[in-house]
Amino acid sequence: MTDFRLLAVPRDGEPITLAEDGSRIVPDRPILPLIPGDGVGPEVTAAVVPVLDAAVERAYGGARRLVWMEVPCGEAAIRLWKEPLPEEAVRAIRTFRVALKGPLTTPVGGGYRSLNVTLRQVLDLYACVRPVRWFPGVPSPVRDPGAMDVVIFRENTEDVYAGIEWPSGSEEAARLIRFLAEEMGKRIPPDAGVGVKPISPAATRRLVRAAIRYALENGRRSVTLVHKGNIMKYTEGAFRNWGYQTAREEFGDRTVTEEEAAALPGGAPPEGKIVIKDRIADSMFQQILTRTAEYDVIAAPNLNGDYLSDACAAQVGGLGLAPGANIGDEAAVFEATHGSAPRHAGLDRVNPGSLLLSGAMLLRHIGWTEAADRIEAALGATIAAGTVTYDLARQMEGARAVSTSAFGRAVAERL
Repeated sequence: MTDFRLLAVPRDGEPITLAEDGSRIVPDRPILPLIPGDGVGPEVTAAVVPVLDAAVERAYGGARRLVWMEVPCGEAAIRLWKEPLPEEAVRAIRTFRVALKGPLTTPVGGGYRSLNVTLRQVLDLYACVRPVRWFPGVPSPVRDPGAMDVVIFRENTEDVYAGIEWPSGSEEAARLIRFLAEEMGKRIPPDAGVGVKPISPAATRRLVRAAIRYALENGRRSVTLVHKGNIMKYTEGAFRNWGYQTAREEFGDRTVTEEEAAALPGGAPPEGKIVIKDRIADSMFQQILTRTAEYDVIAAPNLNGDYLSDACAAQVGGLGLAPGANIGDEAAVFEATHGSAPRHAGLDRVNPGSLLLSGAMLLRHIGWTEAADRIEAALGATIAAGTVTYDLARQMEGARAVSTSAFGRAVAERL
């Protein structure tokens, strides 16, 4: 803890450690890296952290406390250290295991690579976990938003997000195009940009394993594998097959397939077992609208999971209320799922709900469920009272629009 040159390590906290079985050992004052982020990130973070602190104080009467360690990344790190993701920032998350992160800007079409993707890959945060549920009073474009209660497990390290691509006109693209034509008999326009889409058994199995474990531990009914295997048979089709194989080999005594469940009396699985099923991605986008209540835990490759989590969030208030986490075996980063919204920066007006709910996920992750319950209940009560930020107020009759900081204070008052 003493070999950080750029970052100040708090002296009044301790790191979260891992036991031999991989479980977390959480001290009463864990040090948590805090990445404020870019754009609206700092003001959203400033609204959320006091709520988390107050929830812990009220839940545990001062016996526990979160110890924050600020870790600049993105534009703040460039200003301070001339690079967007210093090695020390990555090492801080690896050392202290659990972090909270505001949105980071990703340049479009150039500049540095997505820091969000980089963090997931270098820390092996292979599962992007996004719970999506409705809070009463939140405006929705669908008739029954309360039917939405899913947890999406999105594979985080492979698929097109692996970043293996070369631009049109580059020598690298030309070499790959020639190789595909001469060695594999596949014709691609010579001026095309090209990319590679890897999906592996190991990455698929650990993602599906995490989804099934979550479903079993949280009393969920099913896990749905979402893929485009009818077209991409050896990548997304393989994701489906490996997912079923994982369920059968590792959880065979606690899972049944959809076909097996249909053959049972009443068409339901026995008590204590969950259903494993799959859906083709384009069909899933329709069914998550028309048959929402049939879906529970979802496991998907990277791109499908990205699209689907945003589409689900749109039914229950949008990304402003969509939490998310990137979780690996040794570290986890809980984050706002929306972008940095630079045109709103400094205006104190955006919804901090996404990061606040991600903070509640963080508390559950470290076993502090009493504090997490308080946050979710207080957030729901604040919305039900009609105290919301502008994005919801413009859609809610009689609502009172408040600032980012005022919304945070309103939630804290209801803890």
